[in-house]
Formats: sequence, C-alpha cells, structure tokens
Amino acid sequence: MDLLDSMKVYVLTVEKGSLSAAADACAMSATMAGNHVRALEERLGMQLMHRTTRRQHVTAFGEDYYARCKEILRLVAETDAQAHAMRLAPAGTLRVSAPVTFGVEALAPALPDYLARYPEVDVELDISDRVVDLMDGGCEAAIRIGQLAPDSSLVARPLAPYRLMLCASPAYLARRGMPDTPADLAHHDCLSFGAAGIAQWRFQRDHDVCQVPVQGRVKINNGQALRTAALQGLGVVLQPTILLEADVRAGRLVQLFPDFELPSRPVHVVYLPDRYRSPKLRSFIDFVVERFGEPTP
Repeated sequence: MDLLDSMKVYVLTVEKGSLSAAADACAMSATMAGNHVRALEERLGMQLMHRTTRRQHVTAFGEDYYARCKEILRLVAETDAQAHAMRLAPAGTLRVSAPVTFGVEALAPALPDYLARYPEVDVELDISDRVVDLMDGGCEAAIRIGQLAPDSSLVARPLAPYRLMLCASPAYLARRGMPDTPADLAHHDCLSFGAAGIAQWRFQRDHDVCQVPVQGRVKINNGQALRTAALQGLGVVLQPTILLEADVRAGRLVQLFPDFELPSRPVHVVYLPDRYRSPKLRSFIDFVVERFGEPTP
C-alpha cells in the first residue's frame, strides 16, 4: 500500500476517533481503512492503536507517530502546492529576437517593466536584422516588421504599425532652406538606407499621393547611423518614428511635412503554437501586446 495514503488514513482515524469516520473521509470502506493502519503497524513493527469492539485508543508510540505523520503530510502538500505554483508562474530564461531599431529603441527600454512584473524570468534578447528561425529552438518569440509569409506556421499577434518620420537638423535647414513641398526633396541631400541608387519616397495627403525620387551623398545601411548623420546636418532622414521622435521633442531635429502620411509597415510578435503553453512565453506575449499594441479608442 502507498505509505502516504496509509499515513493519511491513520491521521484521520486519530482525529475523527474511528476507522469508519476516516474511511468515509477517504471515500473507502472501513475494511480498507483498517488494512492501511495494519500495514503501517507491520511496517513499523509497533502497535499504533489498542482496539476493542467498542473503542480504540492511540498508544504512546501512536501519539508520537501521529504528530510526525501530520507534519510529513503537511510538508508533502506544501511541496506539491509550490511545484504547482511554479508550473503556473512565469519562470526561467526567455530568448527573444528583435530587429535592431525596434529592439534598441522600444523593446530594450521596456524590459525593466517586464522583469519587475515577472521577477523569476530572465531575458536573452537577440538584436539583429536577420530573420531568426524559431524552429531551431534558439528563440521562443520574435518581433517581425513587414508582411509575414502567408504560409507561415507561426502564430502572429499584431502590434501597432511601424510608422516613419521625416526630419532634418536645424543646422541643415538653415543652410539649405526648408522644403515647401515633398517634391522639393528632389533638390535636397537625402540620407538613403542601403546602397540603392535613387530612392523613391512616398507621401500621401487625403487622396493625393506623390512619389519623390531622392538622392544624396550619404547612404548607410543602419538606422541609428542615419540618425547620427542627420543630427550632424548631413541631410534629410526618413526613419522610424521610435528612432527620431525624442530628437524632435528635444529640438535636435525638425519634423518635415507632419500633415502628410508616410508609409507604415505591419509589426507582429510571432511564436510557435506549441510553445504558448509556457507561462513565461505567455507572459511576454501579453506584455508586448499590452505595451506595443494599438491603443484602444
């Protein structure tokens, strides 16, 4: 017989005063309850109870054994509860992939709030513009910017779109003048992403759309470096709002054509469907959607 079950029957027998009452509490027959107590006595080689047809008395050893059994059962129940809580509470190391600009400017600054909310979770953040394959087990979640593959096996939760901002430094505008319309940018130094020859920047206001061919002397394949070039007065920059908005608020950059709509790109947090059972992953997905999702109207 299971030792812990026998201990439980014995403790209930002492507390309730009879084997039949203990049997009722354990949803078993009185005969089975008696078998549990006898199994303990045989195992211990000591008598736990004196039994008569009318009454039963706990022996001196039985009193001491009762106290020990009760403590053992309490510790077992407490340990089980703790293990259950650990299965439910977010804990462990969470590995996340994010593109450079979003990771540096948005996700990394939000991590203190996440870690404070879930103190048992550690985060490994892989910041890179390469697309990480979640199937290889390296990362459990990733931030993806742009259209997702239609045949993707990943679960995707939408976040607020990745919006762009057009800016230049006060020094550059003082030297080259403020453009009056987007078309004027064709005659300005524009900081291009990558090594493309002539970029096309798209502007929309109401139903009017214009495509402006832009070029300049500086082309860089990194958003943070383009921001630095703009701050140094090297030209007009078109980069994500999260990268430039602090500079605009501080007056280091001036936003151009704020009444025009610039292209935006979809943003998702993605993960494998079978991983969502992990409490730490669920906690992160919920946090990211709460922090970076579209605000409710």
